[in-house]
Amino acid sequence: MRKDVRILLVGEPKVGKTSLIMSLVSEEFPTVVPYRAEEITIPADVTPERVPTHIVDYSEAEQTDEQLFQEISKANVICIVYSVNNKTSIEKVTSHWLPLINDNTDKDSRVPLILVGNKSDLVEHSSMETILPIMNRHSEIETCVECSAKNLKNISELFYYAQKAVLHPTGPLYCPEKKNMKLLCVKALTRIFKVSDLDNDGILNDNELNFFQRTSFNIPLESQALEDVKNVVRKNLSDGVLDNGLTLKGFLFLHTLFIQRGRHETTWTVLRRFGYDDDLELNQDYLFPPLKLPPDCTTELNHNAYLFLQSVFDKHDKDRDCALSPEEMKDLFDVFPYMPWGPDVNNTVCTNDQGWITYQGYLSQWTLTTYLDVQRCLEYMGYLGYSIIAEQESQAAGVTVTRDKKIDLQKKQTQRSVFRCNVFGDVGSGKSGFLQAFLGRNLLRQNTISEEQRSYYAISTTYVYGQEKYLLLHEVFPDFDYLSDDDLACDIVCLVYDVSNPYSFEYCAKVFKQYFMDSKIPCMMIAGKSDLPEVKQIYGCTPLDFCRKHKMPPPQSFTCNTAEGPSKDIYTKLTTMAMYPHARLRCMCTCNRCTFCLCQNFLNSELLQTVRAKLYAVVLRRHVSQADLKSSTFWLRASVGASMFAVLGFAMYRVLLKQR
Repeated sequence: MRKDVRILLVGEPKVGKTSLIMSLVSEEFPTVVPYRAEEITIPADVTPERVPTHIVDYSEAEQTDEQLFQEISKANVICIVYSVNNKTSIEKVTSHWLPLINDNTDKDSRVPLILVGNKSDLVEHSSMETILPIMNRHSEIETCVECSAKNLKNISELFYYAQKAVLHPTGPLYCPEKKNMKLLCVKALTRIFKVSDLDNDGILNDNELNFFQRTSFNIPLESQALEDVKNVVRKNLSDGVLDNGLTLKGFLFLHTLFIQRGRHETTWTVLRRFGYDDDLELNQDYLFPPLKLPPDCTTELNHNAYLFLQSVFDKHDKDRDCALSPEEMKDLFDVFPYMPWGPDVNNTVCTNDQGWITYQGYLSQWTLTTYLDVQRCLEYMGYLGYSIIAEQESQAAGVTVTRDKKIDLQKKQTQRSVFRCNVFGDVGSGKSGFLQAFLGRNLLRQNTISEEQRSYYAISTTYVYGQEKYLLLHEVFPDFDYLSDDDLACDIVCLVYDVSNPYSFEYCAKVFKQYFMDSKIPCMMIAGKSDLPEVKQIYGCTPLDFCRKHKMPPPQSFTCNTAEGPSKDIYTKLTTMAMYPHARLRCMCTCNRCTFCLCQNFLNSELLQTVRAKLYAVVLRRHVSQADLKSSTFWLRASVGASMFAVLGFAMYRVLLKQR
């Protein structure tokens, strides 16, 4: 809504412009009328629309043409006053005032005009027969009001209509010549209908109509009022009501009826509630609500936002196959002014065998957008009507700003659910294959992806200790000398080299030494294309020795050249390291050399299994009576057995460690 309204009164001398203003203010006809009334401001709390209103008078005797032109350019609405008993003043409306105003206003945004016939107390006839043809020829004229400053007739109504012409203009909504709504208005109301159609069946049932009414006007419709509305549509439009619900045609007809009957404020209230401005474009404040994002913090969708997006998915997944076909995707984004997702999205998230984005992939893409470009995410959720459907103040209520990563490291725990892994590697090392393998695509399926649809991102879910997390992989372009801050900002680094290329590892080693050796970001080396014969890397040391020297986990073998979907174990390891960088997990393998592996092998050894079975049989598997349970001798034997087990285990661990 506008913050204020500026009304300018113009017209021939002695038609009563100043008298109208003074009669409004003093509520009585002035005995002495000056040439020009000073600008007055009516406070918001005494106006019907609750908007401050400035009323400006014009006097030909006291003002120059230049001053008049300035006032016209500043006015929100212009009242052209004529005297109903003066034919010359009526003729001047078309011969002088309308051309003058049109020449001094922007053609793309015409100022609404109101014709004011003053001194109606002096005649017994109406001037409407003369004025109506003028109104029909000039669409910028909102209405005509006959009034009397002397009798105070229609004075308040005049200024109310002037306010209404600014706050609820007819021009953007309706075309009087064609007697139907303008295209932009139809487009906006169609989006509002689709957002309000919660089950996407093309009909607003009683529950949806009530939700729409409560959302727009803060009051529900009574049952009888609801039926009356539908009956009005039924009488005028055969297909306006189906299955006792309002169709899109019926919805549009209803608003056309409101406009034709002068109830523009009803349609404007709906439009503004759903985010539209005076030009019927979605307001920037609606699409981009304020959201503070401190440094080293990330953005994620919260539970309420995921519930909303889930409802949107369910609404458009008509065949219930947990995937969105191209037609369903088009229907989902029909409320957008453009298609937000390109063909590369299908290679960024999980899809089914037909290449359609699955439910998991759909949520993953939203998670990716929120993480990389939260403003774009707010815009998208605005188009879908999140703040209306979820009954929140704005889309910002669906976004969580995580705390600084430094705090996570200090507290040795994180509340984040999205972790970014930047993937580095030389040309041809297998980075793209590593990303696509995360989405379950083997080499055969990857070969079907065209270069135009290639994506440098891949995102999906992994599970760490039973918790669902999102891992976001970003393939960094291998230009060693031009790595940006964005290329280096991540939760974990993945260094991929080709085991069959002797020069591939050198790039990974250089990147690590220059950018990550002194960083607190955990790193993992990936020995890609492990299905090919391994060759010696032309470097000062082997990849394994390099990892040992820099206290990294040993290189992880990986290949996407498999018959089925590639293994996802490596991605779980990456997510775990990203979640717990403070733990400095050095081994997640079966190298049989590190302490982790020695302990694992010892716990799974045949010797320890035999000892454990013996103790179990002796202490627990024998028949235990109630008397035994009360006997101190029984519990003594149990304690001794447990102690022996612990001592033996520790001794075996020391022996194995000494052998290493």
